[in-house]
Amino acid sequence: MSLRFKVVIPARYASTRLPGKPLLTIAGKPMIAHVCQRAQEADAEEIIVATDDERIFETVCELGIKAVMTRPDHQSGTERIAEVAQQCAWAGNEIIVNLQGDEPLIPPATIREVAVALAGQKRAGMATLAAKIIDSEEIFNPNAVKVVLNKAGYALYFSRAPIPWERAAFVQQGRKPSGNVSHLRHIGLYAYTVDFLKRYCSWEVSPLESVESLEQLRILWHGEAVLVKIVDKTPEAGVDTREDLMRVEQVLSLNH
Repeated sequence: MSLRFKVVIPARYASTRLPGKPLLTIAGKPMIAHVCQRAQEADAEEIIVATDDERIFETVCELGIKAVMTRPDHQSGTERIAEVAQQCAWAGNEIIVNLQGDEPLIPPATIREVAVALAGQKRAGMATLAAKIIDSEEIFNPNAVKVVLNKAGYALYFSRAPIPWERAAFVQQGRKPSGNVSHLRHIGLYAYTVDFLKRYCSWEVSPLESVESLEQLRILWHGEAVLVKIVDKTPEAGVDTREDLMRVEQVLSLNH
């Protein structure tokens, strides 16, 4: 039997660097339309855009895609998705993929891969992805989130700092990795069960997530497992700036 999973796309209008981001036109369509298309190509059984903005809600409905209005006070996309699950009264074992509304170039196979990873085990209520870092400078980039795993493939820690810290290589060889260990970049695509989302929303914010500004650290702080599937490469970056918008426009225009 084929895997059943849903995709929820959190989409906010208020963006500091690029206001109205989900509605910006790329290759003749609003960005949110491209993101929804990637979810459709991943064979999600249901796709919902979760927003707190009427303009996004109306645009998505005009595209023939379901949208749900959510509260404006959520601290993260995960909390917004939990509200959607509650509104829709989904069963506790349903798998939901959190696909960000500014990821128009995400490969559909990658969306499906994170859902398959979660469904393939019983220990964790959430799965995410990572890829090996090729460019050693990325290890030291605080915008690139790193993750270290245990031998079973579950997360030990996420950080913006260089982890694992190769004491000899980084100090004695001028920040050049030894090659003895893989440095992994976290890919911010998540799959959860509905039961997990309920638990997540009941937990207090952890000091670790506050100082690192990484919401996934709340899960480790409260003692739950996060499965991390390693994929071949990091997907194309999403849209945060006007320059990103131009880059994605070029890619999508070539594909149409």
